Amino acid sequence: MSSMHGPDYQLANLPRAGFGKRLGAGIYDALLALAVYAFAGIIGFALFALCARAGLISVPASLSLADALRQNSLYHGLYQCWLLCAVAGFYGYFWSRAGQTLGMQAWRLRVQHCNGQNLSIITALARCVWSLLGLGNLWLLLGRQQLALQDWLTGSEVVVLPTQRHHSR
Repeated sequence: MSSMHGPDYQLANLPRAGFGKRLGAGIYDALLALAVYAFAGIIGFALFALCARAGLISVPASLSLADALRQNSLYHGLYQCWLLCAVAGFYGYFWSRAGQTLGMQAWRLRVQHCNGQNLSIITALARCVWSLLGLGNLWLLLGRQQLALQDWLTGSEVVVLPTQRHHSR
């Protein structure tokens, strides 16, 4: 339990972020998520190719590796699950570690529990699910205490961090 003057207390009293700031950070983070998705795709395809060459999975000789990955529902499902986990892991890691993705840093936003504490990895991953690919933020337009659907369902909030003033000596 933190004191009334510790960092959790200071973070618990910040204003919640509105739709516009979240949208700005979300667009920035979508570009990063796309990069994570592409990188995970390269890794996933390389692993698929290695497994095919090692004979661990069978690929008909008439199909290219890409076609085999697309046409086999098991392989395709596993590949899509891998990509989804990579993107969710990106958000989950940054939200649980520092409360911020790079886009949130640029917009001075932080996701946290209402008492100012960092999210657990489980709560961060639950936010990914409940955000419905960002559509959960539309809940903000209903005027529900500046809480998006994912905030409300996970007991978290996105707050606006104060600007840091630099003092010259």
